[in-house]
Amino acid sequence: MERFPYEKLPESELKELKELGRLCRGDILKMTYIANSGHPGGSMSSIDLYLTVFKYAKLRPVDDPARDRIVISHGHTSPGVYAAMARLGFVDLDEVLAGFRHPASVFEGHVTRGVGIIDWTTGNLGQGLSAGLGFALASRFTGKDYHVFVLMSDAEQAKGQVAEARRVAKKYGVTNLTVIIDYNDAQISGRARDVMPVNIKENYLADGWRVIEIDGHDYEQIYLALKEAVEDELNPVAIIAKTVMGKGVSFMENEVKYHGKPLNREELEKALAELGIENDVDVYIEKRKQLPVEKHKKVYKTYPIKIDTGEPITYTSPTDNRSAFGKAILDLVKKNVNNPETTPIVAVDCDLKGSVKLDLLDKEFPERLLEVGVQEHNAAAMAGALSAEGVITFFADFGVFGISETYNQHRLNAINGTNLKVVVTHCGLNVGEDGKTHHGLDYVSGPMNWYGFKVIVPGDPNQTDRVVRYAAKEYGNFVIAMGRSKLPIILDENGKPFFGEGYTFEYGKIDVVRKGDDAVIITYGSTLCEAVNAADELKKEGVNVAVLNVSCPVDLDIETLKMVDGKPVLVVEDHNVFTGLGSFLGTTLLENGIIPKKYVRVGVPEFAVSGSYTMLYKLYGLDKDGIISRLREML
Repeated sequence: MERFPYEKLPESELKELKELGRLCRGDILKMTYIANSGHPGGSMSSIDLYLTVFKYAKLRPVDDPARDRIVISHGHTSPGVYAAMARLGFVDLDEVLAGFRHPASVFEGHVTRGVGIIDWTTGNLGQGLSAGLGFALASRFTGKDYHVFVLMSDAEQAKGQVAEARRVAKKYGVTNLTVIIDYNDAQISGRARDVMPVNIKENYLADGWRVIEIDGHDYEQIYLALKEAVEDELNPVAIIAKTVMGKGVSFMENEVKYHGKPLNREELEKALAELGIENDVDVYIEKRKQLPVEKHKKVYKTYPIKIDTGEPITYTSPTDNRSAFGKAILDLVKKNVNNPETTPIVAVDCDLKGSVKLDLLDKEFPERLLEVGVQEHNAAAMAGALSAEGVITFFADFGVFGISETYNQHRLNAINGTNLKVVVTHCGLNVGEDGKTHHGLDYVSGPMNWYGFKVIVPGDPNQTDRVVRYAAKEYGNFVIAMGRSKLPIILDENGKPFFGEGYTFEYGKIDVVRKGDDAVIITYGSTLCEAVNAADELKKEGVNVAVLNVSCPVDLDIETLKMVDGKPVLVVEDHNVFTGLGSFLGTTLLENGIIPKKYVRVGVPEFAVSGSYTMLYKLYGLDKDGIISRLREML
């Protein structure tokens, strides 16, 4: 079926939509009553929009790679989404009514990616347009012909991230994207215009969008506006739909209190009677009681990755890890860009391409670099959605921006099971003179809260090159963290590059860079070279110290760690000392019955000062001399 096939809705279609709207309003009230929670008011103002989009967009079959994409930014209106999907045959109505917000049901309190026709898990307001933008941009690289519909609330238009997404959509001429805004002028604290006035129409127009204003409860107006929007090949389009909170039940209309409050029994009886719908909730209450108290089966969407990872580059002279990253991603694109059978690779930058070394890619393949300027929140969410839609996506930024500033965006990427490669440079005190505002010190601890994210902190340019190629070929979310400064090449005890020829990166494996029985240094990233230098100097004194490179600090190699049992252990890291590897490792060792003779953590205990990284490493005991001094205290 083509999308929006009618020039004008036939009377039979209008009649069907009106009846579906009546039934769906009853479903919304029933499921929120049965669950004793949920958001009926906004669901009832959005339901006519949902029905029209879901009925006439190109959404069947559901597993068609070219079907249209649906993002519900105001995910709390899930009762309306589920009711519309059920009445249109995408999901089972009985399962929705009995299971809404029950742990055994996929019909969670906020909409979930992969359930019915929903393409993005939402709930954090203001991120839906960025996700839709990511989907729309992905079609350019995958060649799939689909349109993206993002349904939003009026209140979330106050969020800055929405403006960021609008501007990027216009910059890149995205026309397969339509936004439908439910303008019911109501939110938790009262009228939207009073809580935070926003010039919604003017803002979209100012950013170069076309705007269509309609009655959001008039099916003919909704249909014609959507048809105009999808046929507009010149502009992204925003449809502002004037609606009424609680539409369809007289005592609920324009009452903000029903935003997130289900009806009581008396109110339900009255509302269903007004709608002319039978009250059969007791049937579904009994069905709900039969549901097991267990987690529902995870809804997980993925895709196969096919790329040529090329031949790794082996460096013999000092360079910075970020340059190794830049050269690696350029090489990956070169190897795959002309092969239509391979998975496309794209990078997203926030006005830092010269610093994160994406300028190398930009010079040769500018179409593979999406430059969004200083708009990190939109960039992170957009990149996540892009990566979920068949595009291997690298989002490169400084540590303080790519981890700390975009924390919630990556949390939502994790929830959505994306395929994003977050490359953060300028991490730790290794940034040096930029000072405390730019010393990203949570590049390990932050991502530990994003379940499923893998963290890799390579020890030199050679390991960096191999890590980038590895992450590109593996589906899933990765953080690859590195500093700013040039690093020496880590050599083995024979003077050859440790991570050079013959080395293959294995996620989770701990590298034994130096062997020794007197003590163990455990480290990673920019301090690995300092630890190796310390061990080599102590060896001259007859003290044999092992050096373990834990490049995967959130997934620890227990077998290798057994070698530290009964020995003095010094953990050295250019990271917040209270939340980094030292803390996590200490817990892990105890849980596995591995008891060091002594256990000392050295890291960054405060917001540091400005200065060269060599000075800062000396101040905080992270340099060779500081490491040797602490080891001598322990031995």
